[in-house]
Parts: sequence; structure tokens; C-alpha cells
Amino acid sequence: SSDSSSRKPAEMEAKAWLFAVVSFFHDLFTVIWMGGLLVTVMSYLPALKDALGNGPQTRKTILAFQKRQSVWVYISMGGLILTGLLMSKQNADFVHLFGFGNAFSTVLSIKHILVVIMIGLTLYRSLFVNRPREGMPPKNEKLSFQLLLINAGLAVAVLFTSGLVAALAKPF
Repeated sequence: SSDSSSRKPAEMEAKAWLFAVVSFFHDLFTVIWMGGLLVTVMSYLPALKDALGNGPQTRKTILAFQKRQSVWVYISMGGLILTGLLMSKQNADFVHLFGFGNAFSTVLSIKHILVVIMIGLTLYRSLFVNRPREGMPPKNEKLSFQLLLINAGLAVAVLFTSGLVAALAKPF
């Protein structure tokens, strides 16, 4: 029976390493998408407009940035879904996806609902409002910026609920 007891710590260590790797990627995808969103709203766009004004060069730069950033955002969305599902199952208080059976699952479900809304707004903004074309109507530019601000606010709410989830999580 000493053989089975010596395997337990190794199994726990392997699970801990796997969880650490999954958690790392979850954090990385969060930084790429939500951090990028917040930096864009708080620093990049204001600096760009200060430096270049509201002319065609600014619009061209913003479109080039959005085209490049959207690839990373889509990768991050998929990565967050995958790593989030793997992480959720590690906690004994996890009931099921969008479950409200206890405080942990309730806060996690609220976080997931916020992320689903963010994904919807991101897809709507990139596929319909910002469709690549020469001249974007001013009303689309305004709507695009408003959706960007809403998503930045939602990103802050997601980060806050992540903190709550971490505080409510029982160690594995």
C-alpha cells in the first residue's frame, strides 16, 4: 500500500501543474482580449487622435489595428472558453454551466453571462458595424465606439467577477 500512497502526491503534483498551465493560458487570453480592449480605450485611441486628429490617416490606422487585433481576440475567445471549461470542473462547488446552486456557481455564471454578452457585442461590431469598406458612415463610427466602450465596461465587470470567483474558490 506504500506504492499507492507514493503515487498520490505525484498525481496531485501533475494535476497542479496541469491546472497551473490551463490557468496561465486563461490569464493570457484574458490579457490579450480584455487588457487589449482596456488599453485601446484608455490609451491607444486617445493618443492616436491627439497625434493625428480625426482625419483619414487616423481611420486607416484604426482599421489596420482592428484587423490585426481581431485575430488575437478571436483566438482568445476560443481559448477562454476552452480553458474556462477546464478550470470550472476543478472546483467542487461548480454545479454546471450557468448553474446558480451556490455562491461560487452563481458568480461564475454571472461572469459567463457577461462574457457571452461581450462575445456577442464583439462579433456584432466586427461583422456588421465595422465591415471592411472604404468609407464607414459616421453613424457606424459612433456606434462602433459606443460598443467598444460598453465592452470595456463589461471587461472590468468580468475582471471583478473573476476576483470574486477566486475568493469563493475552494482549493483543489
